[in-house]
Amino acid sequence: MTTSKTAAPARLLSQVAGERQTGVLVVGGHPGGAVYVLEGRVIYAESPAAPGVGELLTASGRLAGRTWQNALDQGTSTARVGRLLVEHGHLTQGELELCVLGATYDAAYFALSPANAPVEFLGGATHWLGPVVHIDPAAVTREVRRRVKLLDDIFPDPRVDTAIVTPVPRPPRERVTLTAPQWELLVHADGQRTPSDLAQLLGRAGYATVQELRRLAALGLLELPEVRPADVPEFVRLPRARGTAVDVRRPQIRPDDSPTVPVVSGVRPAVPDPPPSPAQTSPALTEETNANGTVYRPPRLARRKPGAKLPKEVAGEAPPAAPGTDEVLLKRIRTALRALR
Repeated sequence: MTTSKTAAPARLLSQVAGERQTGVLVVGGHPGGAVYVLEGRVIYAESPAAPGVGELLTASGRLAGRTWQNALDQGTSTARVGRLLVEHGHLTQGELELCVLGATYDAAYFALSPANAPVEFLGGATHWLGPVVHIDPAAVTREVRRRVKLLDDIFPDPRVDTAIVTPVPRPPRERVTLTAPQWELLVHADGQRTPSDLAQLLGRAGYATVQELRRLAALGLLELPEVRPADVPEFVRLPRARGTAVDVRRPQIRPDDSPTVPVVSGVRPAVPDPPPSPAQTSPALTEETNANGTVYRPPRLARRKPGAKLPKEVAGEAPPAAPGTDEVLLKRIRTALRALR
């Protein structure tokens, strides 16, 4: 039997349970989920917003990833994954039932809480985990309603359950008291992870994660997601540059635009020159003027690099002894010149 329509998922589950059918109730929308029934009894539920049995067992360290993968490879085709884990001694029957119950109620909240969603029932389908527990559908729906009311009493905004978790940049008050689970959520919330991502990362139940996030939202420590109209498509938000190192309005200097030293030609004006400074009257810095008035500037002498030796013609010449110079001072000067060779 295959039935596809838009209705309340919890009401359709009650109808399927009353007819003692076997199959899976697939709930569309966001986040959606699936509820598996065997002869009218719920045996498992899963949702993208809630970690499954495998994620809970491996993230908590109860099972190694290789052990879980081997059970999947051997028992998926025959729906005996849970039985293989117990038979091989990796889990006890009580541990497996407790884990399946927690994952089922956790996912059922996200799959059955919407008042209206696309629902499709696929008759005859079964889950690869196998029948580990058998839960009354009425008990599942009652637990879903209880959890919905509990979350609304904490903070009545269901957008927090599935939106990206973004902490506020500054607390709204001077002192804030947090529990250890709330602290871990704030530390790992990087503005890109959803509540489902945080639950799988920390190895926690999806509903318990949402419960703590609603408490954080009630304290004003989370940025609330924006309300978008249903007809507005989602766009990918690209990262924006926070600043530029170069002013884009600054003109680029080309080689042709580089400043050049002008050559002054022609007759110089008959304006009296200012008196030359002592540095200008030195022979090394004297400027000469040709007949046509062109100014000649002699090249500057290159500086000697530190540690370089003096030229031979300079280092070989002994400094002339001035009359009355101390002989000891002359010896020190000669010794210094030899050290520079």
